[in-house]
Amino acid sequence: MEMTTRDFAAVVDAAEALDEGAFAQLVREVRGSARERERFEELLAELAPAYDGKKVEAGKALKIAQAYYALGDYQEAADWSAKAGDGPVALWIKGESVRALGQYGQAIEAFEQAEGKGRDSFEVAMAVIDCLRRQGELEEAQSRLKRISRVGDIRAEYHYQMGRLHEASALWNEAMGEYERAIALDGQHIRALFALAYLCDLYGDESLAIDYYSRCVTSGTVHVSALLNLAVLYEDDGQYEQARNFVLQVLAAYPNHERARLFLKDIESSMTMYYDEDQERRVDRRNQVLQIPISDFELSVRSRNCLKKMNIRTLGDLLRVTEAELLAYKNFGETSLQEIKAILTQKGLRLGQLLEDRNNRGQGGEEELEAQVDNQLLGMPVGDLALSVRARKCLQRLNIATVGDLTQCTEAELLGCKNFGMTSLQEITERLTEQNLGLRKLEE
Repeated sequence: MEMTTRDFAAVVDAAEALDEGAFAQLVREVRGSARERERFEELLAELAPAYDGKKVEAGKALKIAQAYYALGDYQEAADWSAKAGDGPVALWIKGESVRALGQYGQAIEAFEQAEGKGRDSFEVAMAVIDCLRRQGELEEAQSRLKRISRVGDIRAEYHYQMGRLHEASALWNEAMGEYERAIALDGQHIRALFALAYLCDLYGDESLAIDYYSRCVTSGTVHVSALLNLAVLYEDDGQYEQARNFVLQVLAAYPNHERARLFLKDIESSMTMYYDEDQERRVDRRNQVLQIPISDFELSVRSRNCLKKMNIRTLGDLLRVTEAELLAYKNFGETSLQEIKAILTQKGLRLGQLLEDRNNRGQGGEEELEAQVDNQLLGMPVGDLALSVRARKCLQRLNIATVGDLTQCTEAELLGCKNFGMTSLQEITERLTEQNLGLRKLEE
């Protein structure tokens, strides 16, 4: 049966079922265009209430369930599939819907019931194994895969699920091998293509990652994650126009996609950004100085031991303590203090310099700040700050993993990172301000 969103009202009233080909076509149409999805939502908003609360024929309920599934409204899809009887298609849509909602136990039950009604047993086995893996039952999932290895070895989905299990166990090379086997068997297995692209991306093989991501986005539906990851790779390579085009494809289908909108701003700012090489060199020189170990300087044994016990290991650490704090430490006297000050003076630095910077910004001293912010907040992954793709990529490049790591960076350090612009800096500053935190600031 040919299927477009414009046909759907008539299709609901028709006696014939919406077969898998027509259903797949409906999904492609709805998810490929913001205008088509909006129009279809309006159509469904008018159509569904006419049946809601009434005794509705199972066939009509099933078509409405499929429509909601195409829209990505999985709760409505699950509710309508419950009204669609206990046929294999209705049970399958129910299983797919509740799986998307994270209700894996219910999904397994629905899939197994669908098998009892005639759904393909291999397809059911793969869906159940996927649910088991998602809810952390890796051994049971592995056991079920082994049971069907003889028939599964020639099926792409089998190798994809095996790859996901390897990945869940941090067996990255084994996972990549299984994804490659899945793609060799089915060159259009989108999930295997994306999984392999992502691992290639993580391992730094950007050319292969681009190849696999590109194959994902030719599937007929808008693969948001593949498009955004392609945009990141092209943007990192300085191909801003191409990166911008990928993001625009996402926004054409999902105009309110927050990550895509933030990323687009970053890309457009990079297209006009002035890159100050002199500033980068100044920042690099300053960072190199601050990272010089105390052990590189000649100090008395007493001074060296006191600093070691205070966990002061670099010149940068000395900028975070005051004279009073050093003198208050047991066995640390004026002689040791003068030694330390002489070392810093050689480098144009002084004790407590970073604390003074914070006071000048009205933020209070570092000790006061640390008293207000608990260790759990500082240990929070930077990914929890809901940053844009570009900002996260730059922080990853700088090996900044936690909020605490981020607060030890200066604006200049961040701006010195390739492709990191004022938009990303403002975004990070705002996120830190929300947590009553800020970036470090050094005097030039």
